[in-house]
Amino acid sequence: MDSKDDDTQKESTELKLKNKDRRHFMSKTAMIGAGAVAAPLTAVMFSSLAKAKSEELDHSAMVNPGELDEYYGFWSGGQSGEIRILGVPSMRELMRIPVFNLDSATGWGLTNESKRIKGESANIMVGDAHHPHMSMTDGRYNGKYIFINDKSNSRVARIRCDVMKTDKIITVPNAQAIHGLRVQKVPETKYVFCNGEFEIPMNNDGKASLEDVSSYRSLFNMIYAEKMEVAFQVMVDGNLDNADADFDGKYFASTCYNSEHGVTLGEMITGERDHVVVFNLERCEAALKAGEFTLYNGNKIPVLDGRKGSQLTRYIPIAKSPHGLNTSPDGQYFVANGKLSPTVSVIAIAKLDALFNDKIKPRATIVAEPELGLGPLHTAFDNKGNAYTTLFIDSQIAKWNVADAIKAYQGEKVNYIRQKLDVQYQPGHNHTSQGETRDVDGKWLVCLSKFSKDRFLPVGPLHPENDQLIDISGDEMKLVHDGPAFAEPHDCIMVHRSKIHPKKIWDRNDPIFADTVAMAKADGVDVMVDNKVIRKGDQVTVYMTSIAPVFGLSEFKVKLGDTVTVVVTNLEQVVDVTHGFCVTNYGVQMEISPHETSSITFVADKPGVYWYYCNWFCHALHMEMRGRMLVEA
Repeated sequence: MDSKDDDTQKESTELKLKNKDRRHFMSKTAMIGAGAVAAPLTAVMFSSLAKAKSEELDHSAMVNPGELDEYYGFWSGGQSGEIRILGVPSMRELMRIPVFNLDSATGWGLTNESKRIKGESANIMVGDAHHPHMSMTDGRYNGKYIFINDKSNSRVARIRCDVMKTDKIITVPNAQAIHGLRVQKVPETKYVFCNGEFEIPMNNDGKASLEDVSSYRSLFNMIYAEKMEVAFQVMVDGNLDNADADFDGKYFASTCYNSEHGVTLGEMITGERDHVVVFNLERCEAALKAGEFTLYNGNKIPVLDGRKGSQLTRYIPIAKSPHGLNTSPDGQYFVANGKLSPTVSVIAIAKLDALFNDKIKPRATIVAEPELGLGPLHTAFDNKGNAYTTLFIDSQIAKWNVADAIKAYQGEKVNYIRQKLDVQYQPGHNHTSQGETRDVDGKWLVCLSKFSKDRFLPVGPLHPENDQLIDISGDEMKLVHDGPAFAEPHDCIMVHRSKIHPKKIWDRNDPIFADTVAMAKADGVDVMVDNKVIRKGDQVTVYMTSIAPVFGLSEFKVKLGDTVTVVVTNLEQVVDVTHGFCVTNYGVQMEISPHETSSITFVADKPGVYWYYCNWFCHALHMEMRGRMLVEA
């Protein structure tokens, strides 16, 4: 045996020993309970994480070349600020949708169309995208929109699923750190609701005391899905985290931590309990209609008072610092995940009417609190009455039966835990196929693990994360796929492909580029036909068509200092023949798909000859598809 083989065998033995000690080490080290915080995740802990053997993987997720996946997966792009589309079960990445980020491939953030969509935040080129969720009708995905939040800049975006492009972005006023986001499920998605996680002064103008924490509040925000305008906000006590809706269109609920109104870590964990806050939609809309709201910061957004004692909300005490909140697809329960407690709290939605009519106490709505393991964060569901909860500290998925957990809470001796599966490592969100809708099918579970460590080839100090696909169609969970992900894909959903109907080419009357076409019409230009340069003082607009392998103009001339707008219309009739427009040494580039019109504006600040070319491969003579921009000094 040579030295290389000897090192490999030694490494394998060390990993087996580490795996043997791992569960014991973590259970002893991670203290969780009243008055305690989860122990820090140290380098020593991570060094003890185990490698899964390749023979443990089930290969039932194989999708052969030329075959299509059964599901679209919509992944948040985390700190990249984008959405990614994956095929499931293959886990092949199909497309990236730029949202809050700058994207040089498509020109998103550079084109005039994308700047109009980004609106007042067009100058912000970063985002922290967390929770993608699809619009619904009668509790089922309708394939119309995906909504997603930007925690870092307090924004919400809407993506059209017919073209897979972002078409609206708004900044939510009065709030900071838009985090948990979901949609109204029935009768349809009239509202998108999201949480302003961080507390700030309600009049945040810097004039009053900035240190006076008693004036800080966080807000529950209701956004009209079609208009993409804030409908109203509800002021609450504590920091709102994750939220979900019922299947009756009556109640929304959110986990809420830091009921102490603390600023430092120590101040935020002194209490024995935090809570789930439940919002009564009918009462909120009635208060809005009656004018029972306040305006802050000089804007016209109604803010309702939902603090403790309000008739708009109810606060249900649960274990401190809860995290995820998920609705069971049968519509019966909200499940709040404990994070610093080994339990989750199961809230009976049917009892909320009695709670709001003051016939029962808040804790009477809780029908189960199963103990699952260390660090429960998020829960997903199948169609057989089972729930799947990520255990962050234990690095496991716990499969448990909801009905049996309720029996155990009532005093029966029953084992509600069906299985625990090791995942690699520290799982956050998880999601089952169609799992947040009435159409949940119990086929697949995706686990988004926050760390990959030894799962992939090392790529330097910054590691990818690990998306893991698990087959849940049988009695036992089976790991079928590991996939590296960058940067932090925070959450995802899986939608059956029958729900999605993308266009093959753009409609010429599409609103995304309607303003550009209207501008051309005002200039007397038909963008589907004309190729011309129009000068108005130092403002120059260049209209050209593109059809492989030529642009409609082989050259155009401008003067140094001119503001230049280039408008390109793709005349291709063939699906998938995309063109690009790129000006060398100018940082100008954009993508134009068949029948789309795109435009970009820049200042001609360098004299000389600058070639423009098609930077999306389109034809055998693709290299020859170019022209000259002549900038006169």
